Amino acid sequence: MRISRKMEHVHYALELGQSGQQGLSDIKLVHNCLPETSTDHIALTTQIGDLIMSSPILINAMTGGAQETENINRELAIMAREKGMAMAVGSQMSAIKNSEVASSYQVVRRENPSGIVFANLGSEASVEQAVRAVDMIEANALQIHLNVMQELIMPEGDRSFVGMLGRIEAIVRQVPVPVIVKEVGFGISKDNARQLHNIGVRVLDVGGSGGTNFAAIENARRPAAMDWLNDWGTPTSISLLEALSVYARGSVIASGGITNALEAAKALALGASAVGMAGAFLKVLRSEGVDALHQFADELHHGLILIMTALGTSTIQALGNSPVVITGQTAEWCRARGIDLTSYAR
Repeated sequence: MRISRKMEHVHYALELGQSGQQGLSDIKLVHNCLPETSTDHIALTTQIGDLIMSSPILINAMTGGAQETENINRELAIMAREKGMAMAVGSQMSAIKNSEVASSYQVVRRENPSGIVFANLGSEASVEQAVRAVDMIEANALQIHLNVMQELIMPEGDRSFVGMLGRIEAIVRQVPVPVIVKEVGFGISKDNARQLHNIGVRVLDVGGSGGTNFAAIENARRPAAMDWLNDWGTPTSISLLEALSVYARGSVIASGGITNALEAAKALALGASAVGMAGAFLKVLRSEGVDALHQFADELHHGLILIMTALGTSTIQALGNSPVVITGQTAEWCRARGIDLTSYAR
């Protein structure tokens, strides 16, 4: 059942695509006509917590747990190795419960022995399971994903979420690598960010809406769909600003519907220190092939270099201090939620 579900998720993710409504059109970069820099001076190195990454683009959690997903992870891991990107695997619970599918995750470390790799489990995991997931792929960090609405819509999903925070706290305290808490496409509010910060979580991946829609994916799998839940969640731009009202810069990853260098640059300018992308990579790999996937990664890096040069920001940290003007629904939401936006424009 779990293996079948993994492939159904891949199928529906490609079929349904991404809405593109991640809110980043509300973010306006302030043009700099006197940038005083050169493309040769741009450095894409960034830092998330204690992890130093040579690229701000993270290949975010997608899949694993079946033979076909092993092939996907292999190609993504090769790209991660060649382009200097960190990579997260999909939820490893299937391999925790069935060691026969562990290879579909371990292929990432085999293909990228020196790279930064993130393990991944849900908030139902125990400390022992978390340690096994990390050891399985010799991970540099562990993602704990939050997917309450997906589980509720999923026909065979969980219905009780009692004890989530306590389990995450135990993992943070006892697992020997950094723990990153991420949403899967419904966003993280400042209230939840504060709860997670209080139990010792030092890195968030906001996983806002606007990208792969797991509400729509699970509804496509249901005999009787609850389509009225398909627009559930907080857009990435808003979730990023909510998280940054609690977490310091250097501690937040932006993800959810980011598909190109301009969207990535806007997220980094708001204060994210890395940008997670999943659906965009999967689409290129499955529809256009391996060569196109590598070309896409090159275009992302080249695009970021051009934008950073135009803004006169030679580092990711400097990009995060460049002025941006926040408009539209994102600004309206933040005003209603008491999030000050004036410092971003100045």
